[in-house]
Amino acid sequence: MASHLITGAGSGIGAVLAARLAERGDELWLLARDARRAAELRERFPGAKTLVGDLADPAKLSWAFGHQQLPVELDSLLHVAGVVELAPVGELPVKAWQETLNVNLVAPAELTRLLLPSLRLVKGHVVFVNSGAGLRASADWSAYAASKHGLKALADSLRLEEHGNGVRVTSVYPGRTATAMQAKVHQQEGRAYDAGQWIEPESVAKAILAALDASRDAEITDITVRPGY
Repeated sequence: MASHLITGAGSGIGAVLAARLAERGDELWLLARDARRAAELRERFPGAKTLVGDLADPAKLSWAFGHQQLPVELDSLLHVAGVVELAPVGELPVKAWQETLNVNLVAPAELTRLLLPSLRLVKGHVVFVNSGAGLRASADWSAYAASKHGLKALADSLRLEEHGNGVRVTSVYPGRTATAMQAKVHQQEGRAYDAGQWIEPESVAKAILAALDASRDAEITDITVRPGY
C-alpha cells in the first residue's frame, strides 16, 4: 500500500486525485489549513489522515508539524493547492504578491524540505501541479505566472539534487481546467464561465497518476495538458 500526501484535496484536481488513490486502497495524508477543514476532509475521505498547516504562512509549517505525527515513509508528495489574483502590475498590492508566492512557491518548497526524509526512505515521487502560466506569462497574470515560473525552477533543481536518492520529480502544466479557481479567474476577467469549455479535473488527475505509475526505469519529468476542443 502506497502512501501519499496531497495539498488542495478539498476541491478540483486534488479532490479527484484523493478519490482515485483512495479507491486503490492507498494511504492518504491530506493537508488542511485548520482543524475544521481537516475534519471536513476526514469526513469526505474516510480513513484518510490529516495534517494541519497553513500554506499562506510557510514559516510556521515546521512548527506546526513539530506538534503532529508525520508519515515515516511517503511514496508521493502531490502539490496541488494554489491561489490566483489577477491584476495589472501597476495595481497589484504587495499583500497579493506575498500570498501568491507563499502559497504557490514558498510553501511547496518548505513542505518538500520537511518531507524529503520520508520520501528518500522509499525513493518517493514529488509532483508539482504547475500551470501553463509556468511556461509563459500574460498581461494581468504577473504574480501567478511568477510563482509558477518559480515552481518550475524549484522542480528542476530538486530533480537534479535528488536523483541520486532515487526521488523522482514531475511538473504538470495543465491548461485551463474546470475548477473553482477557474470560475474565480473568469469572474476576475469579467467573462462568463462555462465549465464545459475546459479540461476536466479527472483528465489532469489521470496524467498525474500515469507519472506516479511509471516503472522505475523511467522518470516522467514534465507533462503538458491542454484542452482538446
